[in-house]
Amino acid sequence: MDGLEMLYTRRSVRQFRSDPIPMAMVEKIVKAGGLAATARNVQPWEFVVVQDAAVRARLAGLTENGKFIAIAPICIGVFCEETKYYLEDGSAATENLLLAARYFGLGSCWVAGDKKPYAGEIAALCGVVGGKRLISLVALGWPADPSVFRERKAKMDHRIL
Repeated sequence: MDGLEMLYTRRSVRQFRSDPIPMAMVEKIVKAGGLAATARNVQPWEFVVVQDAAVRARLAGLTENGKFIAIAPICIGVFCEETKYYLEDGSAATENLLLAARYFGLGSCWVAGDKKPYAGEIAALCGVVGGKRLISLVALGWPADPSVFRERKAKMDHRIL
């Protein structure tokens, strides 16, 4: 798949098959997250890969809009040290995770974390220390409906000056 096809067909997926994801694939996805653009090359992130079904169920129960995390075979928590641009850096890393997942044919969905009331509880559940901020939770899995990866029309509000 070329890069533009990957971008054009990425979707938020909230319904997953239960098939496991090879850890070698998950590691490549996490590596893509760690290669994101970052202000001043600070790389403030920590990625927590959650496979355990009980932990994923607890994560899902804490979020407002992430109940599907419980059925996804993998959830990746993106945490960042509170640097000047932690939110931008963590968001760029999150987008890289989503795109890498699409490259491998996986579905994914980003669940917000920063400034959410559950952020501290999720950090504790994931064993994150040192005051790192939760940026996002990314559910990963094989989509229940693979036809979800079709190109759709994008909003094209722009001007050329």
